[in-house]
Amino acid sequence: MKRVLLAFIAMTVFFTACNNDNEIVRMQEVNVDMSDFYAYTDSQDGSNERVAGQGKHCVSMNVLNRQLDTNPGLYQKMFNIEKNARKFIAAKKPDHAGGGNGNGGGDDGGGDGGGSDPVDDGLGVINIPVYVHVIYSNSNENISDAQINSQISVLNADFNATNNDANGVPSEFAGLVADTDANFTLAGVTRKASSRTEWGTRDDMKFASKGGVDVVNPEGALNIWVCNIGGGILGYAQFPGGASSTDGVVISPQYFGTTGFVSAPFDKGRTATHEVGHYLNLRHIWGDGRCKQDDFVADTPSSDGPNYGCPSYPTVNCRSNDMTMNYMDYTNDACMYMFSTGQKERMRAIFASGGPREGFTL
Repeated sequence: MKRVLLAFIAMTVFFTACNNDNEIVRMQEVNVDMSDFYAYTDSQDGSNERVAGQGKHCVSMNVLNRQLDTNPGLYQKMFNIEKNARKFIAAKKPDHAGGGNGNGGGDDGGGDGGGSDPVDDGLGVINIPVYVHVIYSNSNENISDAQINSQISVLNADFNATNNDANGVPSEFAGLVADTDANFTLAGVTRKASSRTEWGTRDDMKFASKGGVDVVNPEGALNIWVCNIGGGILGYAQFPGGASSTDGVVISPQYFGTTGFVSAPFDKGRTATHEVGHYLNLRHIWGDGRCKQDDFVADTPSSDGPNYGCPSYPTVNCRSNDMTMNYMDYTNDACMYMFSTGQKERMRAIFASGGPREGFTL
């Protein structure tokens, strides 16, 4: 009986090892087209950033441009991350579909995915602990626990497609609304008073030596700094591949959460949803270029620039209807309410073995 049991265990180990080896070989065999890859964008001066009144919204691409200038190895690192993500997604699809560059439209051919039925990627539900660092110079900026918790609730609703606004997705895009299977849990809150009234986008808030709060466990947790960025900027994020000492998201307090010190029309917590999208490797929906520059997701239509306010449907650019309700556009909080299937695949790929956020799943 013991021999039979040992033989069974040995066979199980053998077949498991073979399956793992086969998966590695399959990944290696996938050919992906990287001819469309870019890191730098034309967001050098913020002139195409999402604007509300005199303010700007997300300046993540400006920050990325600066990091590329100061870190010579970052471009190659991001290229490798992109290539591995495309391989992971393509290896999970029949006939390795989705390994090329994509220009939207919901077809089957491109980028990091989309346009075909989602395939189980084997990663299960992704659990993301969140550390919130509140740095304040007045009582308004010292946001309440209730405001922080409201933001965590929004992240969970938006990333799991359970928000009520999703009912307004046009039929053209309704089949692409994605539940990303990512859960956010508040792991801790740090509060720090400061005489500094504006923090800018040079990451000072991320270093105690500069009056901020150091990053906590960047390999396995999302850090969010809530402080007044200044200049009307709502927030910014660091893309996968950047330095661990600055990894995370920064959001001004009046655009964080849905209750307390919040400012309409950006009072539904979607600034965090948008910035966490960047943190999980999503580009802006228009690719930060014109019609021929893509966001590396096949099922998001091409566009020549951001949309603002609450645009009517259809809004036509690049001979297709814009997905204006996507979280990675620049519309008002109440008018953005979906990630696409291709965006889901792209975000989840960075949690795979060898990916830049693999530590969350270990």
